[in-house]
Amino acid sequence: MKKNIAIIMGGFSSEYEISLKSGNVVYQTLNNEKYAAFRIHVFEDKWVYVDDADQEFPVDKNDFSITINQKKITFDCVFNAIHGSPGEDGFMQAYFKLLNIPQTSCDMYQAALTFNKRDCLSVLKPYGIKTAESFYVNLGDEIDPKAIVKKVGLPCFVKANKAGSSFGITKVYKLEDMHRAIDVAFKEDDEIIIEAFLDGTEVSVGVITYKGEVVVLPITEIVSDNDFFDYEAKYLGESQEITPARLTKEQENKVNKVAKQVYETLKMKGFSRSEYIFKDGEPHLLEVNTVPGLTKASILPQQAAAVGISLEMLFDNAIQEALK
Repeated sequence: MKKNIAIIMGGFSSEYEISLKSGNVVYQTLNNEKYAAFRIHVFEDKWVYVDDADQEFPVDKNDFSITINQKKITFDCVFNAIHGSPGEDGFMQAYFKLLNIPQTSCDMYQAALTFNKRDCLSVLKPYGIKTAESFYVNLGDEIDPKAIVKKVGLPCFVKANKAGSSFGITKVYKLEDMHRAIDVAFKEDDEIIIEAFLDGTEVSVGVITYKGEVVVLPITEIVSDNDFFDYEAKYLGESQEITPARLTKEQENKVNKVAKQVYETLKMKGFSRSEYIFKDGEPHLLEVNTVPGLTKASILPQQAAAVGISLEMLFDNAIQEALK
């Protein structure tokens, strides 16, 4: 019997277009002799199953089922391809936990924690994980650019705290540009994090549970054609992503150890991709992504391919791990 797999994609954030691409790659890649895959679009105004003719059928949120030709279909597993809210911040994880439906990403608490950059970094610091110096601002707080710069220096990064794909990020060089950068970040979130600029090699490290074991994938070096790894660099080809990264053996061992430690300390499951910058020879954690991009051009699939794990193997493993 084929397993019914719901591939959830879309979401409520600026990342929905990237999520649709990821979800469609999963849909096209899954072995259709093994799985019956269904594309489920999750948006604020509708949850629908979209068939191959682009017809839409509503999802019954009471039990996450669909009805086609008067036949009710339920799902054995959910493949989570929603970047940002509600797929990466814990909401969908909690919903499926309540319905007792297995899903491919980490659990609710881990999703919520890692999606909140400030909280995630704070939790990991006592375990010796190095991070950039940071300053926190909430919407409505009085802004004192001088106090911010005194703590983090210039240049610095102003980021939306709970947003992915480099939305709401500005690199600030001058004190007078701080207010504008904060306004940009507040368009994405009501909390922001301002971090010191770390001048060093930036790398991205995929860690997954593969065939029951925690596996650190080959490291990718990020060389942006732009001032930093912004949206255009990430998705519009304005960067070089070099796998394996051009690191010394010592650097490679250090970042592998830290990435695995982060995954295991947080009790992660499924996919994760964490970003680091080397400063004084030590990897400093920037953030952890729990629903990374899943297209062939995306970083984690590139890393998996480098060790002979195809997209089909990667996605099949995610489902098999969720069904355990």
